[in-house]
Amino acid sequence: MYSVIVVPPACARPAGRIEIASGESLAFGRRETSGGLTIAHDGVPRIAGEISAQRDFWLLTNRSTHQTYVVENPEGAGEHIKIAPGRVDAPVAFEFSRVVLPAAGDLLTFDVWAPRQIFASAEARELPGSATAPAFTLDRTKRYFAVLAALCEPRLRGEPHAPTPAVDQLVRRLRPAWPTVNRSSVYWNIDYLALKLRVRPGPETAEPGRRANGKKDSLASLALRFDLVREDDLTVLTSPTYGGCG
Repeated sequence: MYSVIVVPPACARPAGRIEIASGESLAFGRRETSGGLTIAHDGVPRIAGEISAQRDFWLLTNRSTHQTYVVENPEGAGEHIKIAPGRVDAPVAFEFSRVVLPAAGDLLTFDVWAPRQIFASAEARELPGSATAPAFTLDRTKRYFAVLAALCEPRLRGEPHAPTPAVDQLVRRLRPAWPTVNRSSVYWNIDYLALKLRVRPGPETAEPGRRANGKKDSLASLALRFDLVREDDLTVLTSPTYGGCG
């Protein structure tokens, strides 16, 4: 049974997808090969690389002699892996991946899916001793969580390199579900989140005018890195079900 699916550029129908069974490989590049993925662009090497399926993940080989490839996680809000020229069998564990090939001024992409991922049961084990303290304690019914969600929204909506919103943009975005929101309340919640999540802006943001930006960037990066805010959580921006804290 197949374990990895390769979606060629501009593939609009399921029939155009390429399925690879565990242990099998797929070559890609400019040169047409039987059973391979052809990317017709002068900036792509004739033999650009190879994908090898391994159960619930896959390996990427970069056959280019000078160009780094990037594998993006479209669901990871900027999460990516760099595959250096000549790297053989670099493991990729994303369930959904986008391979980016720089090609003579263009950025060409194709997708790779690894849908057979397996997760352990969430059932708690009966072990002696005290329970493990949670890494982060966030109440999704509080206004501070809505502010955090608004900070993360652009990247969760598919813009992994989007800057964090300015305070005025946050006020406008939060107003449908929080009619009394203003700049002061947003600043208050940003400060509260920074304290709660133990986030401190770096020394390069020490100037008074840059401290808020440093906190916003650090909060969004932390939340997205550890999945504290997911796309499903963005409903708090339109549903007035939260309250308290700011």
